[in-house]
Amino acid sequence: MSNFLNKYYSLHILTVDDDTWSPPSESDMKILRARRERQDKISRMMGDYLLKGYRMLGESCDMCGTILLQDRQKKLLCISCQELDSDTEKDNPVLNPQAALSQVREHQLSLQDNPVPDVPAAVTSVPIPDSGPVNAVVSFSVPNAIVSAENELLEKMSWATHQLKETSSVEYSSQLCTLIGSCAQSLKSLRELKH
Repeated sequence: MSNFLNKYYSLHILTVDDDTWSPPSESDMKILRARRERQDKISRMMGDYLLKGYRMLGESCDMCGTILLQDRQKKLLCISCQELDSDTEKDNPVLNPQAALSQVREHQLSLQDNPVPDVPAAVTSVPIPDSGPVNAVVSFSVPNAIVSAENELLEKMSWATHQLKETSSVEYSSQLCTLIGSCAQSLKSLRELKH
């Protein structure tokens, strides 16, 4: 039997030259760990539901491929779509207004720890001429506001990149990637405004 397996692996699985193989990167390992953790959680939850009287069906969910369960009233249940995804949705500020409000509060608290002056320095240092247009003050403050916004976006991208390296959660990684993409798009728009 082992002879058969050796031939099978050599013919079907190990078709790539051994010299080109490299170990998985740290990010690949994080993704694999996150998938394993998610599958373990699904398995634990399935076990709990089976103990409650649910039946495991020979069918899988069309959306995610997870094995479906059925309760005594013949209602179908997908652990992944209905249980796990609903847990992540409640913490996602894009999908849940309560999570967004909590994120805004956290941001406000962090600003209280590091107070930022309300008026940019360029506006306070430019005297307002009595006879000149008021738009002169605004034109001096806009470049400074753009530079300030760029700095904040770069800082936020740096923070998100660091968090991305540290996390093993697929959902959190996805949110961080979305944040990084939004920051990059905003930076591009700000730089177009400058020119």
